[in-house]
Amino acid sequence: MKKLSTSLVALFAALCLPALVSGQAKSEVTRASKHDVSKPLREITPIAAKTNRKDFEPKRPAEPGGQYDDPVVQSSSVPSIAVTSGLNFEGVGEGLPAYNVNVAPPDTTGDVGATQYVQWVNLSFAVFDKASGAMVYGPAAGNTLWSGFGGPCETSNDGDPIVQYDQLANRWLMTQFAVPGGAAGYWQCVAVSTSSDATGAYNRYAFQYNQFNDYPKVSVWPDAYYVTYNMFTNVFQGARACAWDRAKMIAGQPATQQCFQLSTSFGSLLPSDLDGSTQPPAGAPNYMLNFGTNSLRLWKFHVDWVNPANTTFTGPTTVAVASFTRGCDGGACIVQPGTLQKLDSLGDRLMYRLAYRNFGTHESLVVNHTVQTGANKKNYRTGIRWYELRNPGGTPTVFQQGTYAPDTANFRWMGSAAMDKVGNLAVGFSISSSALKPSIRFAARTPFDPTGTLGSETTVFTGTGSQTQSLSRWGDYATISVDPVDDCTMWFTTEYLAADGTFNWHTRINSFKLQGCQ
Repeated sequence: MKKLSTSLVALFAALCLPALVSGQAKSEVTRASKHDVSKPLREITPIAAKTNRKDFEPKRPAEPGGQYDDPVVQSSSVPSIAVTSGLNFEGVGEGLPAYNVNVAPPDTTGDVGATQYVQWVNLSFAVFDKASGAMVYGPAAGNTLWSGFGGPCETSNDGDPIVQYDQLANRWLMTQFAVPGGAAGYWQCVAVSTSSDATGAYNRYAFQYNQFNDYPKVSVWPDAYYVTYNMFTNVFQGARACAWDRAKMIAGQPATQQCFQLSTSFGSLLPSDLDGSTQPPAGAPNYMLNFGTNSLRLWKFHVDWVNPANTTFTGPTTVAVASFTRGCDGGACIVQPGTLQKLDSLGDRLMYRLAYRNFGTHESLVVNHTVQTGANKKNYRTGIRWYELRNPGGTPTVFQQGTYAPDTANFRWMGSAAMDKVGNLAVGFSISSSALKPSIRFAARTPFDPTGTLGSETTVFTGTGSQTQSLSRWGDYATISVDPVDDCTMWFTTEYLAADGTFNWHTRINSFKLQGCQ
């Protein structure tokens, strides 16, 4: 997220306004400004990330307020789901040899493919062998992918990345923005691999926008790659939802995008991201979600590449959920040992991903965000509010919801959620308290557990450092994904610190399998 000259407070106020209808009736169609095919990535010498900057956000409330008692806080224990541990290794960050952290927060994202795991942490990415965890390429600056491409995609390395593995086509989708601004413009740089090998060649594209395309979130869907942004000039301009022509990009052909601009009443939408080999029903739109006051809001984006006049973006449909107060009122209140510095909850938005799965008998969407818990202002905490929505193509309903805050000592935030092929659900998150340095855990459930509950949490990694003055930003997002080969193994990546300080983060990559999934 690049520094802006004025406050963006309008965005965060907009997230909880009553639903209003966006005014754009037809999609805006634009062609990729440029495209080509790269030589194999393994033949490109990794560029070292040199930019020294940090992400900037508007000043947001630092103390909690509003409601404390959460009506769906999990109050009873359930048997812990059996977990088979897999790999647990260092990702991009100070834990890798000769890697110099020079940006915060890391915006940790990654995905798993046929034989590899690819992780991207804002300005740099790396490719790992998924059987051993050994790094096979990188760390490399993000713009290494656009070496020889020309223009801002090659010369800028601005981050806010997303990595996706398109298991329907066995291709990697890698993207980051390039936002030099002014006459140089605002760009989204997109690379789609020509095979399942992340170190091979890529079909490369550059899409241009006339406003700053901040906080991109990307998903894989059969008819398109979908992306959402928060758009800015010097003030927030509303969310933007776009579809990239997936079929053309896989084939390396000239491609277009179709976009809808929403009003300033809406921000931080998430597009639904397909898990599993069972595709959505024929013609199903992509589902997009954000939250409002004690509600989720759902849009349906149906793209027609033959006749764009038939493309539609409808909604939002408001789905009532249990009442909640945003974690830290959307600001920074998460405590750490040995420092007065508090960490940012990002409780103002849903957290990546909006995981979709078609079980045949029903369709499910799984998502989470950070909420406030505790009896009063003196013992407030944050927990993970998670949801499973069903029937998104008809009348969407909340099948189950819960807030995971199983004790009164710890803050939990920065979650990511997904389901495996048998319906086991896992939520990974960060955890911290006055006695526990920021660490990594997850909790999970089977489809036979009482609805709205998760089992006891599993520790992925215990941090040994607190983030000190004056850096409140933590993460921006984490990512949990499902292995496309067995459709069971979960892969979770997020950050931690090994020692007190700033701009000295590490990341961890962890895989595990839940009981009953073979």
